[in-house]
Amino acid sequence: MKMLRFLIVSGVAMLMQVSVAQAYEIMPALPAQSPIPGDNPLTPAKVALGKQLYFDARLSAGHKVSCNTCHNLSMGGVDHLSKSVGALGKPVRRSTPTVLNTAFQSVQFWDGRAESLEAAVKDHLLDPAIMAMPDEKKAVEAIASIEGYKNQFAEVFPGTHPVSYDNIAKAVAAYVRTLITPNSPFDRYVTGDKKALSKQALRGMAEFQRVGCVACHFGDNFSGPPVPMGEGFYELFPNYLGSEYDKKYQLVTDDQGRYEVTKESIHKLLFHMPSLRNIALTAPYFHTGTVATLEEAVRVMGKTQLNKDLSDQQVTDITVFLKSLTGKLPKQEAPALP
Repeated sequence: MKMLRFLIVSGVAMLMQVSVAQAYEIMPALPAQSPIPGDNPLTPAKVALGKQLYFDARLSAGHKVSCNTCHNLSMGGVDHLSKSVGALGKPVRRSTPTVLNTAFQSVQFWDGRAESLEAAVKDHLLDPAIMAMPDEKKAVEAIASIEGYKNQFAEVFPGTHPVSYDNIAKAVAAYVRTLITPNSPFDRYVTGDKKALSKQALRGMAEFQRVGCVACHFGDNFSGPPVPMGEGFYELFPNYLGSEYDKKYQLVTDDQGRYEVTKESIHKLLFHMPSLRNIALTAPYFHTGTVATLEEAVRVMGKTQLNKDLSDQQVTDITVFLKSLTGKLPKQEAPALP
């Protein structure tokens, strides 16, 4: 069985054929290490510094929020709100995706506007709906004015100006690249432990392939094919307009997705493919944040993306399979801040 769909990479649309058998072959276990860019190598000191910054609300206007406020590591890397609330007390436009395993994503955000984790950190710092720092200079001053940070930056980034906007972003990004969740039941199954998945999870995995979910959600992060960092993999959402869910869950709004970044008509209603890793921990669902349960999200996806009315049994089995993608969460404790 062949499934036709559009692959959008770097603004170019290409028709892509993916068979169920082929897609299953490219659903591997999550690697033990996320991709590391050559210009920002990981070191223990840099990761430790990035962790402090991740938990430090002094990087936001009025010292109101930290990265962990919205990407809460004790809650699956999200805050379970339909729309997160930023430093100025206003809700953001789209639901907050998990930070866990986002280092495997080739671009960041629902519209793919950030081509790296470093770019994503910079975007958030100045976004008036999120950290709301007035400019790069103020963000740097907030950290450079703290003696402890000055010493740490000098150690991690030796040079004339160790506390810089680029280096703040590099430190936080380095830490985020360690927030990965390998060794899920699914990972153990595909690496040889055939007892790792229940019979129902195996039925769900078969349904996941049979009904067509795997045409988009495959790869080690279940977010599409491997593409170069900085290039994105996007999908129409909704793919089939006109179902009851459009109105019920506000799926069709003025949000045009990728189009708002590129202004190219071919990108209207295209959104960057999210990972399904740890999906059981990251409700509510979709960029709208309007679907409260994983079961309902599966049902909505069946109708809006595949034009299929999934049975209760199909929904239950696929949901059980998706829960098997919950990996080993990294143990985290809030760090002492300088």
